[in-house]
Formats: sequence, structure tokens, C-alpha cells
Amino acid sequence: MMDRDFHVLRTAACAAAILLVAACADGNDNSSAWTRPFAELYDQGITRYVGAYTPMLSEPAGDTVVHTFGTGDGPLCLEGAPYAMATRDKGAEDLLIFLEGGGACWSDLCVAVSEATPIIPPAGINNPDKPNNPVRDWNQVYVPYCDGSLHAGDQDVDTDNNGSDDRFHRGLHNLSAALDVAARTFPAPRRILLAGNSGGGLGTIFALPLVRYLYPDVQIDVINDSGVGVSRPGEPDFLQQLVAEWNIGAFLPHSCANDCIGEDGHLTEYLVWQMDQDTTVHRAMLSYTQDSVFADTFLRIGGPAFEQALFGEMRQQREAHPGRTQTFLPDGDSHTFLQLEPDKVSGGVNLMDWVGYMLDGSDQWVSVDDRGAS
Repeated sequence: MMDRDFHVLRTAACAAAILLVAACADGNDNSSAWTRPFAELYDQGITRYVGAYTPMLSEPAGDTVVHTFGTGDGPLCLEGAPYAMATRDKGAEDLLIFLEGGGACWSDLCVAVSEATPIIPPAGINNPDKPNNPVRDWNQVYVPYCDGSLHAGDQDVDTDNNGSDDRFHRGLHNLSAALDVAARTFPAPRRILLAGNSGGGLGTIFALPLVRYLYPDVQIDVINDSGVGVSRPGEPDFLQQLVAEWNIGAFLPHSCANDCIGEDGHLTEYLVWQMDQDTTVHRAMLSYTQDSVFADTFLRIGGPAFEQALFGEMRQQREAHPGRTQTFLPDGDSHTFLQLEPDKVSGGVNLMDWVGYMLDGSDQWVSVDDRGAS
């Protein structure tokens, strides 16, 4: 399954580009050194499975191609089912990478999708026939979710202590394999929209450094739909438990090891760190004010506590990167927008129009909610 020739060539090209930038930046000793975004995370090993896997089978399915990986030590779903994903080539210059959601699984609670469905749902932002979908004509990579660890885990677990692993948090394997297919199928897009909902929204946080690794010179914008990093207020141990159980610590830079998961219990400092690293990225954060899936099912803090934390954490992100981070926060306790409610209106603005403003670089791309609090 090992097939690294493509990535050796790609890495060599990236190195050449870096040297060219350094050579052209300035001819004197006073020039500031160019630092590759997320270099610290690469040194910590998050790219360890990039180039490691190729699909066992790639076959047409309508206007898409479904790529299926063999079972074994590589890509795998939570309970051992094979992993698969899909691509749609529309001959476009731009690329949508969409990370699907589907719950989460850890020792205290396991409510998660355990099989990959590699059929691109014709819904919302994934619907090429939706007239007001601003990415309807883009090429697409569809990344199903079936690992229970937010597309990032790397830990097998023996839940019944019988000496045999029966829970497979292979998110990093799956994500790396899917992004390898993306890089092979669409090696030179003009721009990338990295989007995801629920667990896939949180997945965009972990995917961003990997997408940047594979596409070092491409404009990347991010839409995080209902996975915005709000957690249990004042309980950093909760996120630290998940980091340990899923073995995702390599995604948290040692330079902010004590801050990326703040004492307030949220992921905001890590999101700010990412935007500090990659200064060309724009990020949209979408959430209902009292999202019941997070507030009640997974965090168990209730809607009002979630809402209070949400507005504070989103404000912190906007203030850290004015104009580059914007929020869409309608009132309610529903969950996700991009596929289920793509035409949701908040602050008088339709979501699909708002996404279009983001992609167009319009001055109309501003934070909105239903109470003028943003």
C-alpha cells in the first residue's frame, strides 16, 4: 500500500518554491526568514501517513469516482468496516473539500457513525444543481466520517479487554488517505474551500494543516459548520481526555502546549494560533446559539451555558483576526447548515449569499446573528 513517489516529487517542488521565495525576498542580511505555516506540527508528525496509502479500488459512480481502501493497518472505520471516499471532477479550477460529520466516540460516550458512505449527498453546498450554491461548479472531494475521533485519531482500543482491538480511531489514516487522493486527482487548483459540518466542522481544524502541507501555494478558505471548538466551560480536562484517548496530541504545538486548550476549556487559542500561522486563510464559523447536539448530547452543559460561551469565544476569534474570521450565529437549538439548512437567514442574510460574499472577498462578508451582538 505504500506509494510515496508522488509525494517525493511534490515535496521536492515545495522545497524549490521555498528556496525561491527565500532567494527573492531580499538580498541583504536584514530580511526576515520565511517560516512555513504549521512547520511545528509537521515536525511533530501529523504528516506521518501522507503518501502511505492508495485506494484498493477506484470506480465510477454516476458523476463521481468512489475510492475504497483495503482493511488492515491503514484506513478503517470505527468498528472495522473499510474506508471509502469520493471525488467529482467538473473540469473546474477551484476545489471543494468537504468533511462529513457523524458524532464522536470515547470511553464515556459513543454516539458515532461507524461506516463510510462515499456517496456525495445532493444537498446544500454539495448540490451541483442548486442555483444559489456558490461552489456548484467546483471540483469536489468528499470525505466521509466513520472514525469517531473527528477525522484526527490514531488509536486502536480493546474495549472489552479480551486481548483484541475492537474500536479503531483511524481518523488520521482516513483523512491522510483521502487528501492524498485529492492531491493526485486535483494537483493544482486555483483555490480551495475546506468545509465540514458537525464532527467534520471540528475536522476542518485538524485538516487545515494537512491541506496546507499538500497545497503549499494555494489560497485556502475554511467553513466550520457547527464544530466551532466550544467545549465544557472551565473544564480543560475534558478536551485533554479526548486528546489522550484519540492520540491526537501531535496536532497541538508544543509551543502552546499549555494554552491551546485554555483554562476556560475551549479550543479558541488553538484556532487563533492556526490563523497566526497561516496568514492568508479566511475562516467562517457557523453555529446555532444553543446547538442541542453539542450543548446537550456531547457537552451536557445545556443551551444557555453553550450560548454564553459561544458568543465570548467567537468574539475572541474575530478580534484576533479582524476581517479574516467571521461568524454566522442564528438563534436556535438546531444543528448544522451547509447540507440541512443552506438557505438559513441570520441578521437578514441568506447563508449561501454569505458564503458567496466570503469567496468573492466582498465587504459584505461580515459577522451576523439575530440580535446584533456580533
